[in-house]
Amino acid sequence: MRVTHVITRLIVGGAQENTIASVLGLRRIPGLEVDLLAGPTNGPEGSLVSALTPFPEALTLVPHLVRPVHPWKDLLALRHLTRLLRARQPDIVHTHSGKAGVLGRMAAARAKIPVIIHHIHGPSFGPFQGALANGIFTAAESHAAKFTTHFVCSAHAMTKLYLAAGIGRPEMYTRIFSGFRVEPFLAALNDPILRSQLGIPADAFVIGKIARLFPLKGHEDLLLAFQRILPQCPHARLLLVGDGTLRPQLEARTRALGLADKVVFTGLLPPEAVPRHIGIMDCVAHLSYREALSRALPQALAAAKPVIAYDFDGADEICLDHQTGFLVRQGHINLVAERLLLLARDSNLRAQFGARGQEFVRANFPVERMVANLHQLYLQLAAGRGPGAT
Repeated sequence: MRVTHVITRLIVGGAQENTIASVLGLRRIPGLEVDLLAGPTNGPEGSLVSALTPFPEALTLVPHLVRPVHPWKDLLALRHLTRLLRARQPDIVHTHSGKAGVLGRMAAARAKIPVIIHHIHGPSFGPFQGALANGIFTAAESHAAKFTTHFVCSAHAMTKLYLAAGIGRPEMYTRIFSGFRVEPFLAALNDPILRSQLGIPADAFVIGKIARLFPLKGHEDLLLAFQRILPQCPHARLLLVGDGTLRPQLEARTRALGLADKVVFTGLLPPEAVPRHIGIMDCVAHLSYREALSRALPQALAAAKPVIAYDFDGADEICLDHQTGFLVRQGHINLVAERLLLLARDSNLRAQFGARGQEFVRANFPVERMVANLHQLYLQLAAGRGPGAT
């Protein structure tokens, strides 16, 4: 069986890590030939292309497949993708991300690929953007759905969102959690050397966030909540892991709020460095306004760290309120601050939430389980049997 994945770009991000882990894991299964088509990777978000360097035959770059809407480049990318798929004739095309999801499915239909899967890592439409953009993206997804055999979602929330928009039928959706190598997170320790290198005192209560410094990720809200807890928790520190276009603005905002000596920006880290940094955190706060299910949440729980998250999209499928952490309505910054103070003051509660979360992640997020679930789905769809909604 031949399978071709298509993604817009391979920046450092959850959807991209998921895609690469899927491709590499599936390539190890006898009888599967798996490759990846991707656009160029540029910008401050970093690149994951090096993960595929040992397998040069696995990756083909499509130069005009870019993230912004660009009619001429989009047309060229569609033609290029169609030519590649006609030449390779995979049994299955599996697309990821918004632009590649639409163009990749259209190209696969033109190339007469029998099974076309789209993986919804996050919403293309929703209340986070204006009516015009919502209309355009909803129309694009509805059009691409005509060529879609099946959808894979990293959270049930995506199934509900797309069905509510009239896209597909319930039996066309399967949830498969975005797996990762859990072992490095299970082994993560509170490393005093790393704390010292980052200028964080040994007794500090460290609130962490792992995300691109990008709109809708909630960094501004977290800075405000952090400022509000400092009078009662002066030993707190905020550790922001990631980089992106908003870094200058967020650093300026940190200085304006008088937090420069208590907030640490690590910049971009390679994925293999993330477990070590989560190890020195006491909790993880992820106040994103848009995301299917952030990998930062299960990664934090794998390291037995409690989480606080806005009740966005699929967050409630991993941040189990009062079990593995706290869910807070979007924009309720005072409540975020209250929950942070509660965790700062109660080490037993942190340990309780962390242990429950670690157990949940062990059962649901190993990368091997994700790869096995994808393989089983491929076999069912290739045989003409839909798995039904799960």
